[in-house]
Amino acid sequence: MKQRLFAGLSVAALVLAACGGGSTAAPSTGGTAASPAASAAAASAAASSGGGDLKGKTVTVGGAFVDTEATAFEAAVKPFEDATGVTVTYNGDKSFEQNLNVQVQAGNPPDVALLPQPGGMKNYAKQGKLFPLPADILASIDANYGEGWKAIGTAEDGKVYGVFHRVNLKGLVFYPKVAFAAKGYSVPTTWDELKTLEAKMAADGTPAWCIGIESGAATGWPATDWIEEIMLRTVGKDGYDKWVSHAMPFNDPTVKTAVQTMMDIWGNKADVYGGPAYIVQTNFGEAPKAAFDSPPKCWFTNQGNFITAFFPDAIKADLDNQVGVFNLPSIDPQLGTPAEVGGDQAVAFADRPEVWAFLKYLTTPDAGVSWSKTGGALFPYKGQDVNNYSSKLDQAFVTTLTTAPFVRFDGSDQMPAAVGSGSFWSEMVKLVNGAQNIDTTLNNIEASWPK
Repeated sequence: MKQRLFAGLSVAALVLAACGGGSTAAPSTGGTAASPAASAAAASAAASSGGGDLKGKTVTVGGAFVDTEATAFEAAVKPFEDATGVTVTYNGDKSFEQNLNVQVQAGNPPDVALLPQPGGMKNYAKQGKLFPLPADILASIDANYGEGWKAIGTAEDGKVYGVFHRVNLKGLVFYPKVAFAAKGYSVPTTWDELKTLEAKMAADGTPAWCIGIESGAATGWPATDWIEEIMLRTVGKDGYDKWVSHAMPFNDPTVKTAVQTMMDIWGNKADVYGGPAYIVQTNFGEAPKAAFDSPPKCWFTNQGNFITAFFPDAIKADLDNQVGVFNLPSIDPQLGTPAEVGGDQAVAFADRPEVWAFLKYLTTPDAGVSWSKTGGALFPYKGQDVNNYSSKLDQAFVTTLTTAPFVRFDGSDQMPAAVGSGSFWSEMVKLVNGAQNIDTTLNNIEASWPK
């Protein structure tokens, strides 16, 4: 649900980052001509996928990219078209997920669909509507992606169906760079260092955190992100997967520990601007603005890469010089700082050489070059050149993506809607506003899980 709600905001934020002032280079204006490397990658994809001569073939693609996003996607796949002679016909639709279901049931889906939710992939795979990826594409994923991306694209039958192209990132802590440096503060790299810095900031008279969870009908979702990120840092990938799939109950002691870790911060007025009441009443996009007051009213915002779209206009105009960012620090040193991600995975409804050649191309770093240069997207390829991104913030985001020990998809987005966009949100609000304790909160969520 969060992935659907904020995908467009993510793009807006990245465009702003790419177009920021100061030392940020201007976005590329070199058009969509394919580079030699991209052309070679496209040709290699066609050959290794058994395509042979694909000239004159067509691959239809459906997704939720519209307007500038659709244009950027089309530019990203042009090198493949130029190298292979395949025409990629993209159809963008804001109601894509609903309409795709109608198309699938009618027997006329696109050759490739860009699905924003792992549940959609798993559902169509279970129905026997998708084709699993062939060995050469799996090998390309192994070569070009970090640990975890293949797991996210794997269905319940153990087969891999999804290829990730454009993605987004969470667990990023933003702060006002100039004021932060003026106070002599240093970026924390461990949870203990973070707690020490929180105490120092409180002693200096300004709370560490700017937090708001109000979001209309979706109020509470930022709290679920915090819990997911803490779970990744305390129980690791296996524990996280068990929790998300309900192999671990929601009221498990490890989940309680994660919630307590969050509430040690959120429940302390010395650590959060305005305290718990402010958290519940304040919109998630308004909360970060307090960090850019003069002097700051608080310092840190833990959010996804899209959040810069909500910063004050003067800050958005000079993001690289005004905004610093670091990963939410590790808690267990053995687990490091894993990345919580979202993104659209490409899946195949058709089994043809040109379809596989196209998906193979999407697994290569060259498929992200044009979009990374113009702004508005992040890509997960570990071999990509981060200098293709014109913004220092974008470069920091991509470095986090490609150096994380492992990645996992947003947890609540993988849970049943009754929980992931229902009780998980609402019960966290009750916890934060003091209406109930942690045990009651987790027991209520556990009881809401569909039987």
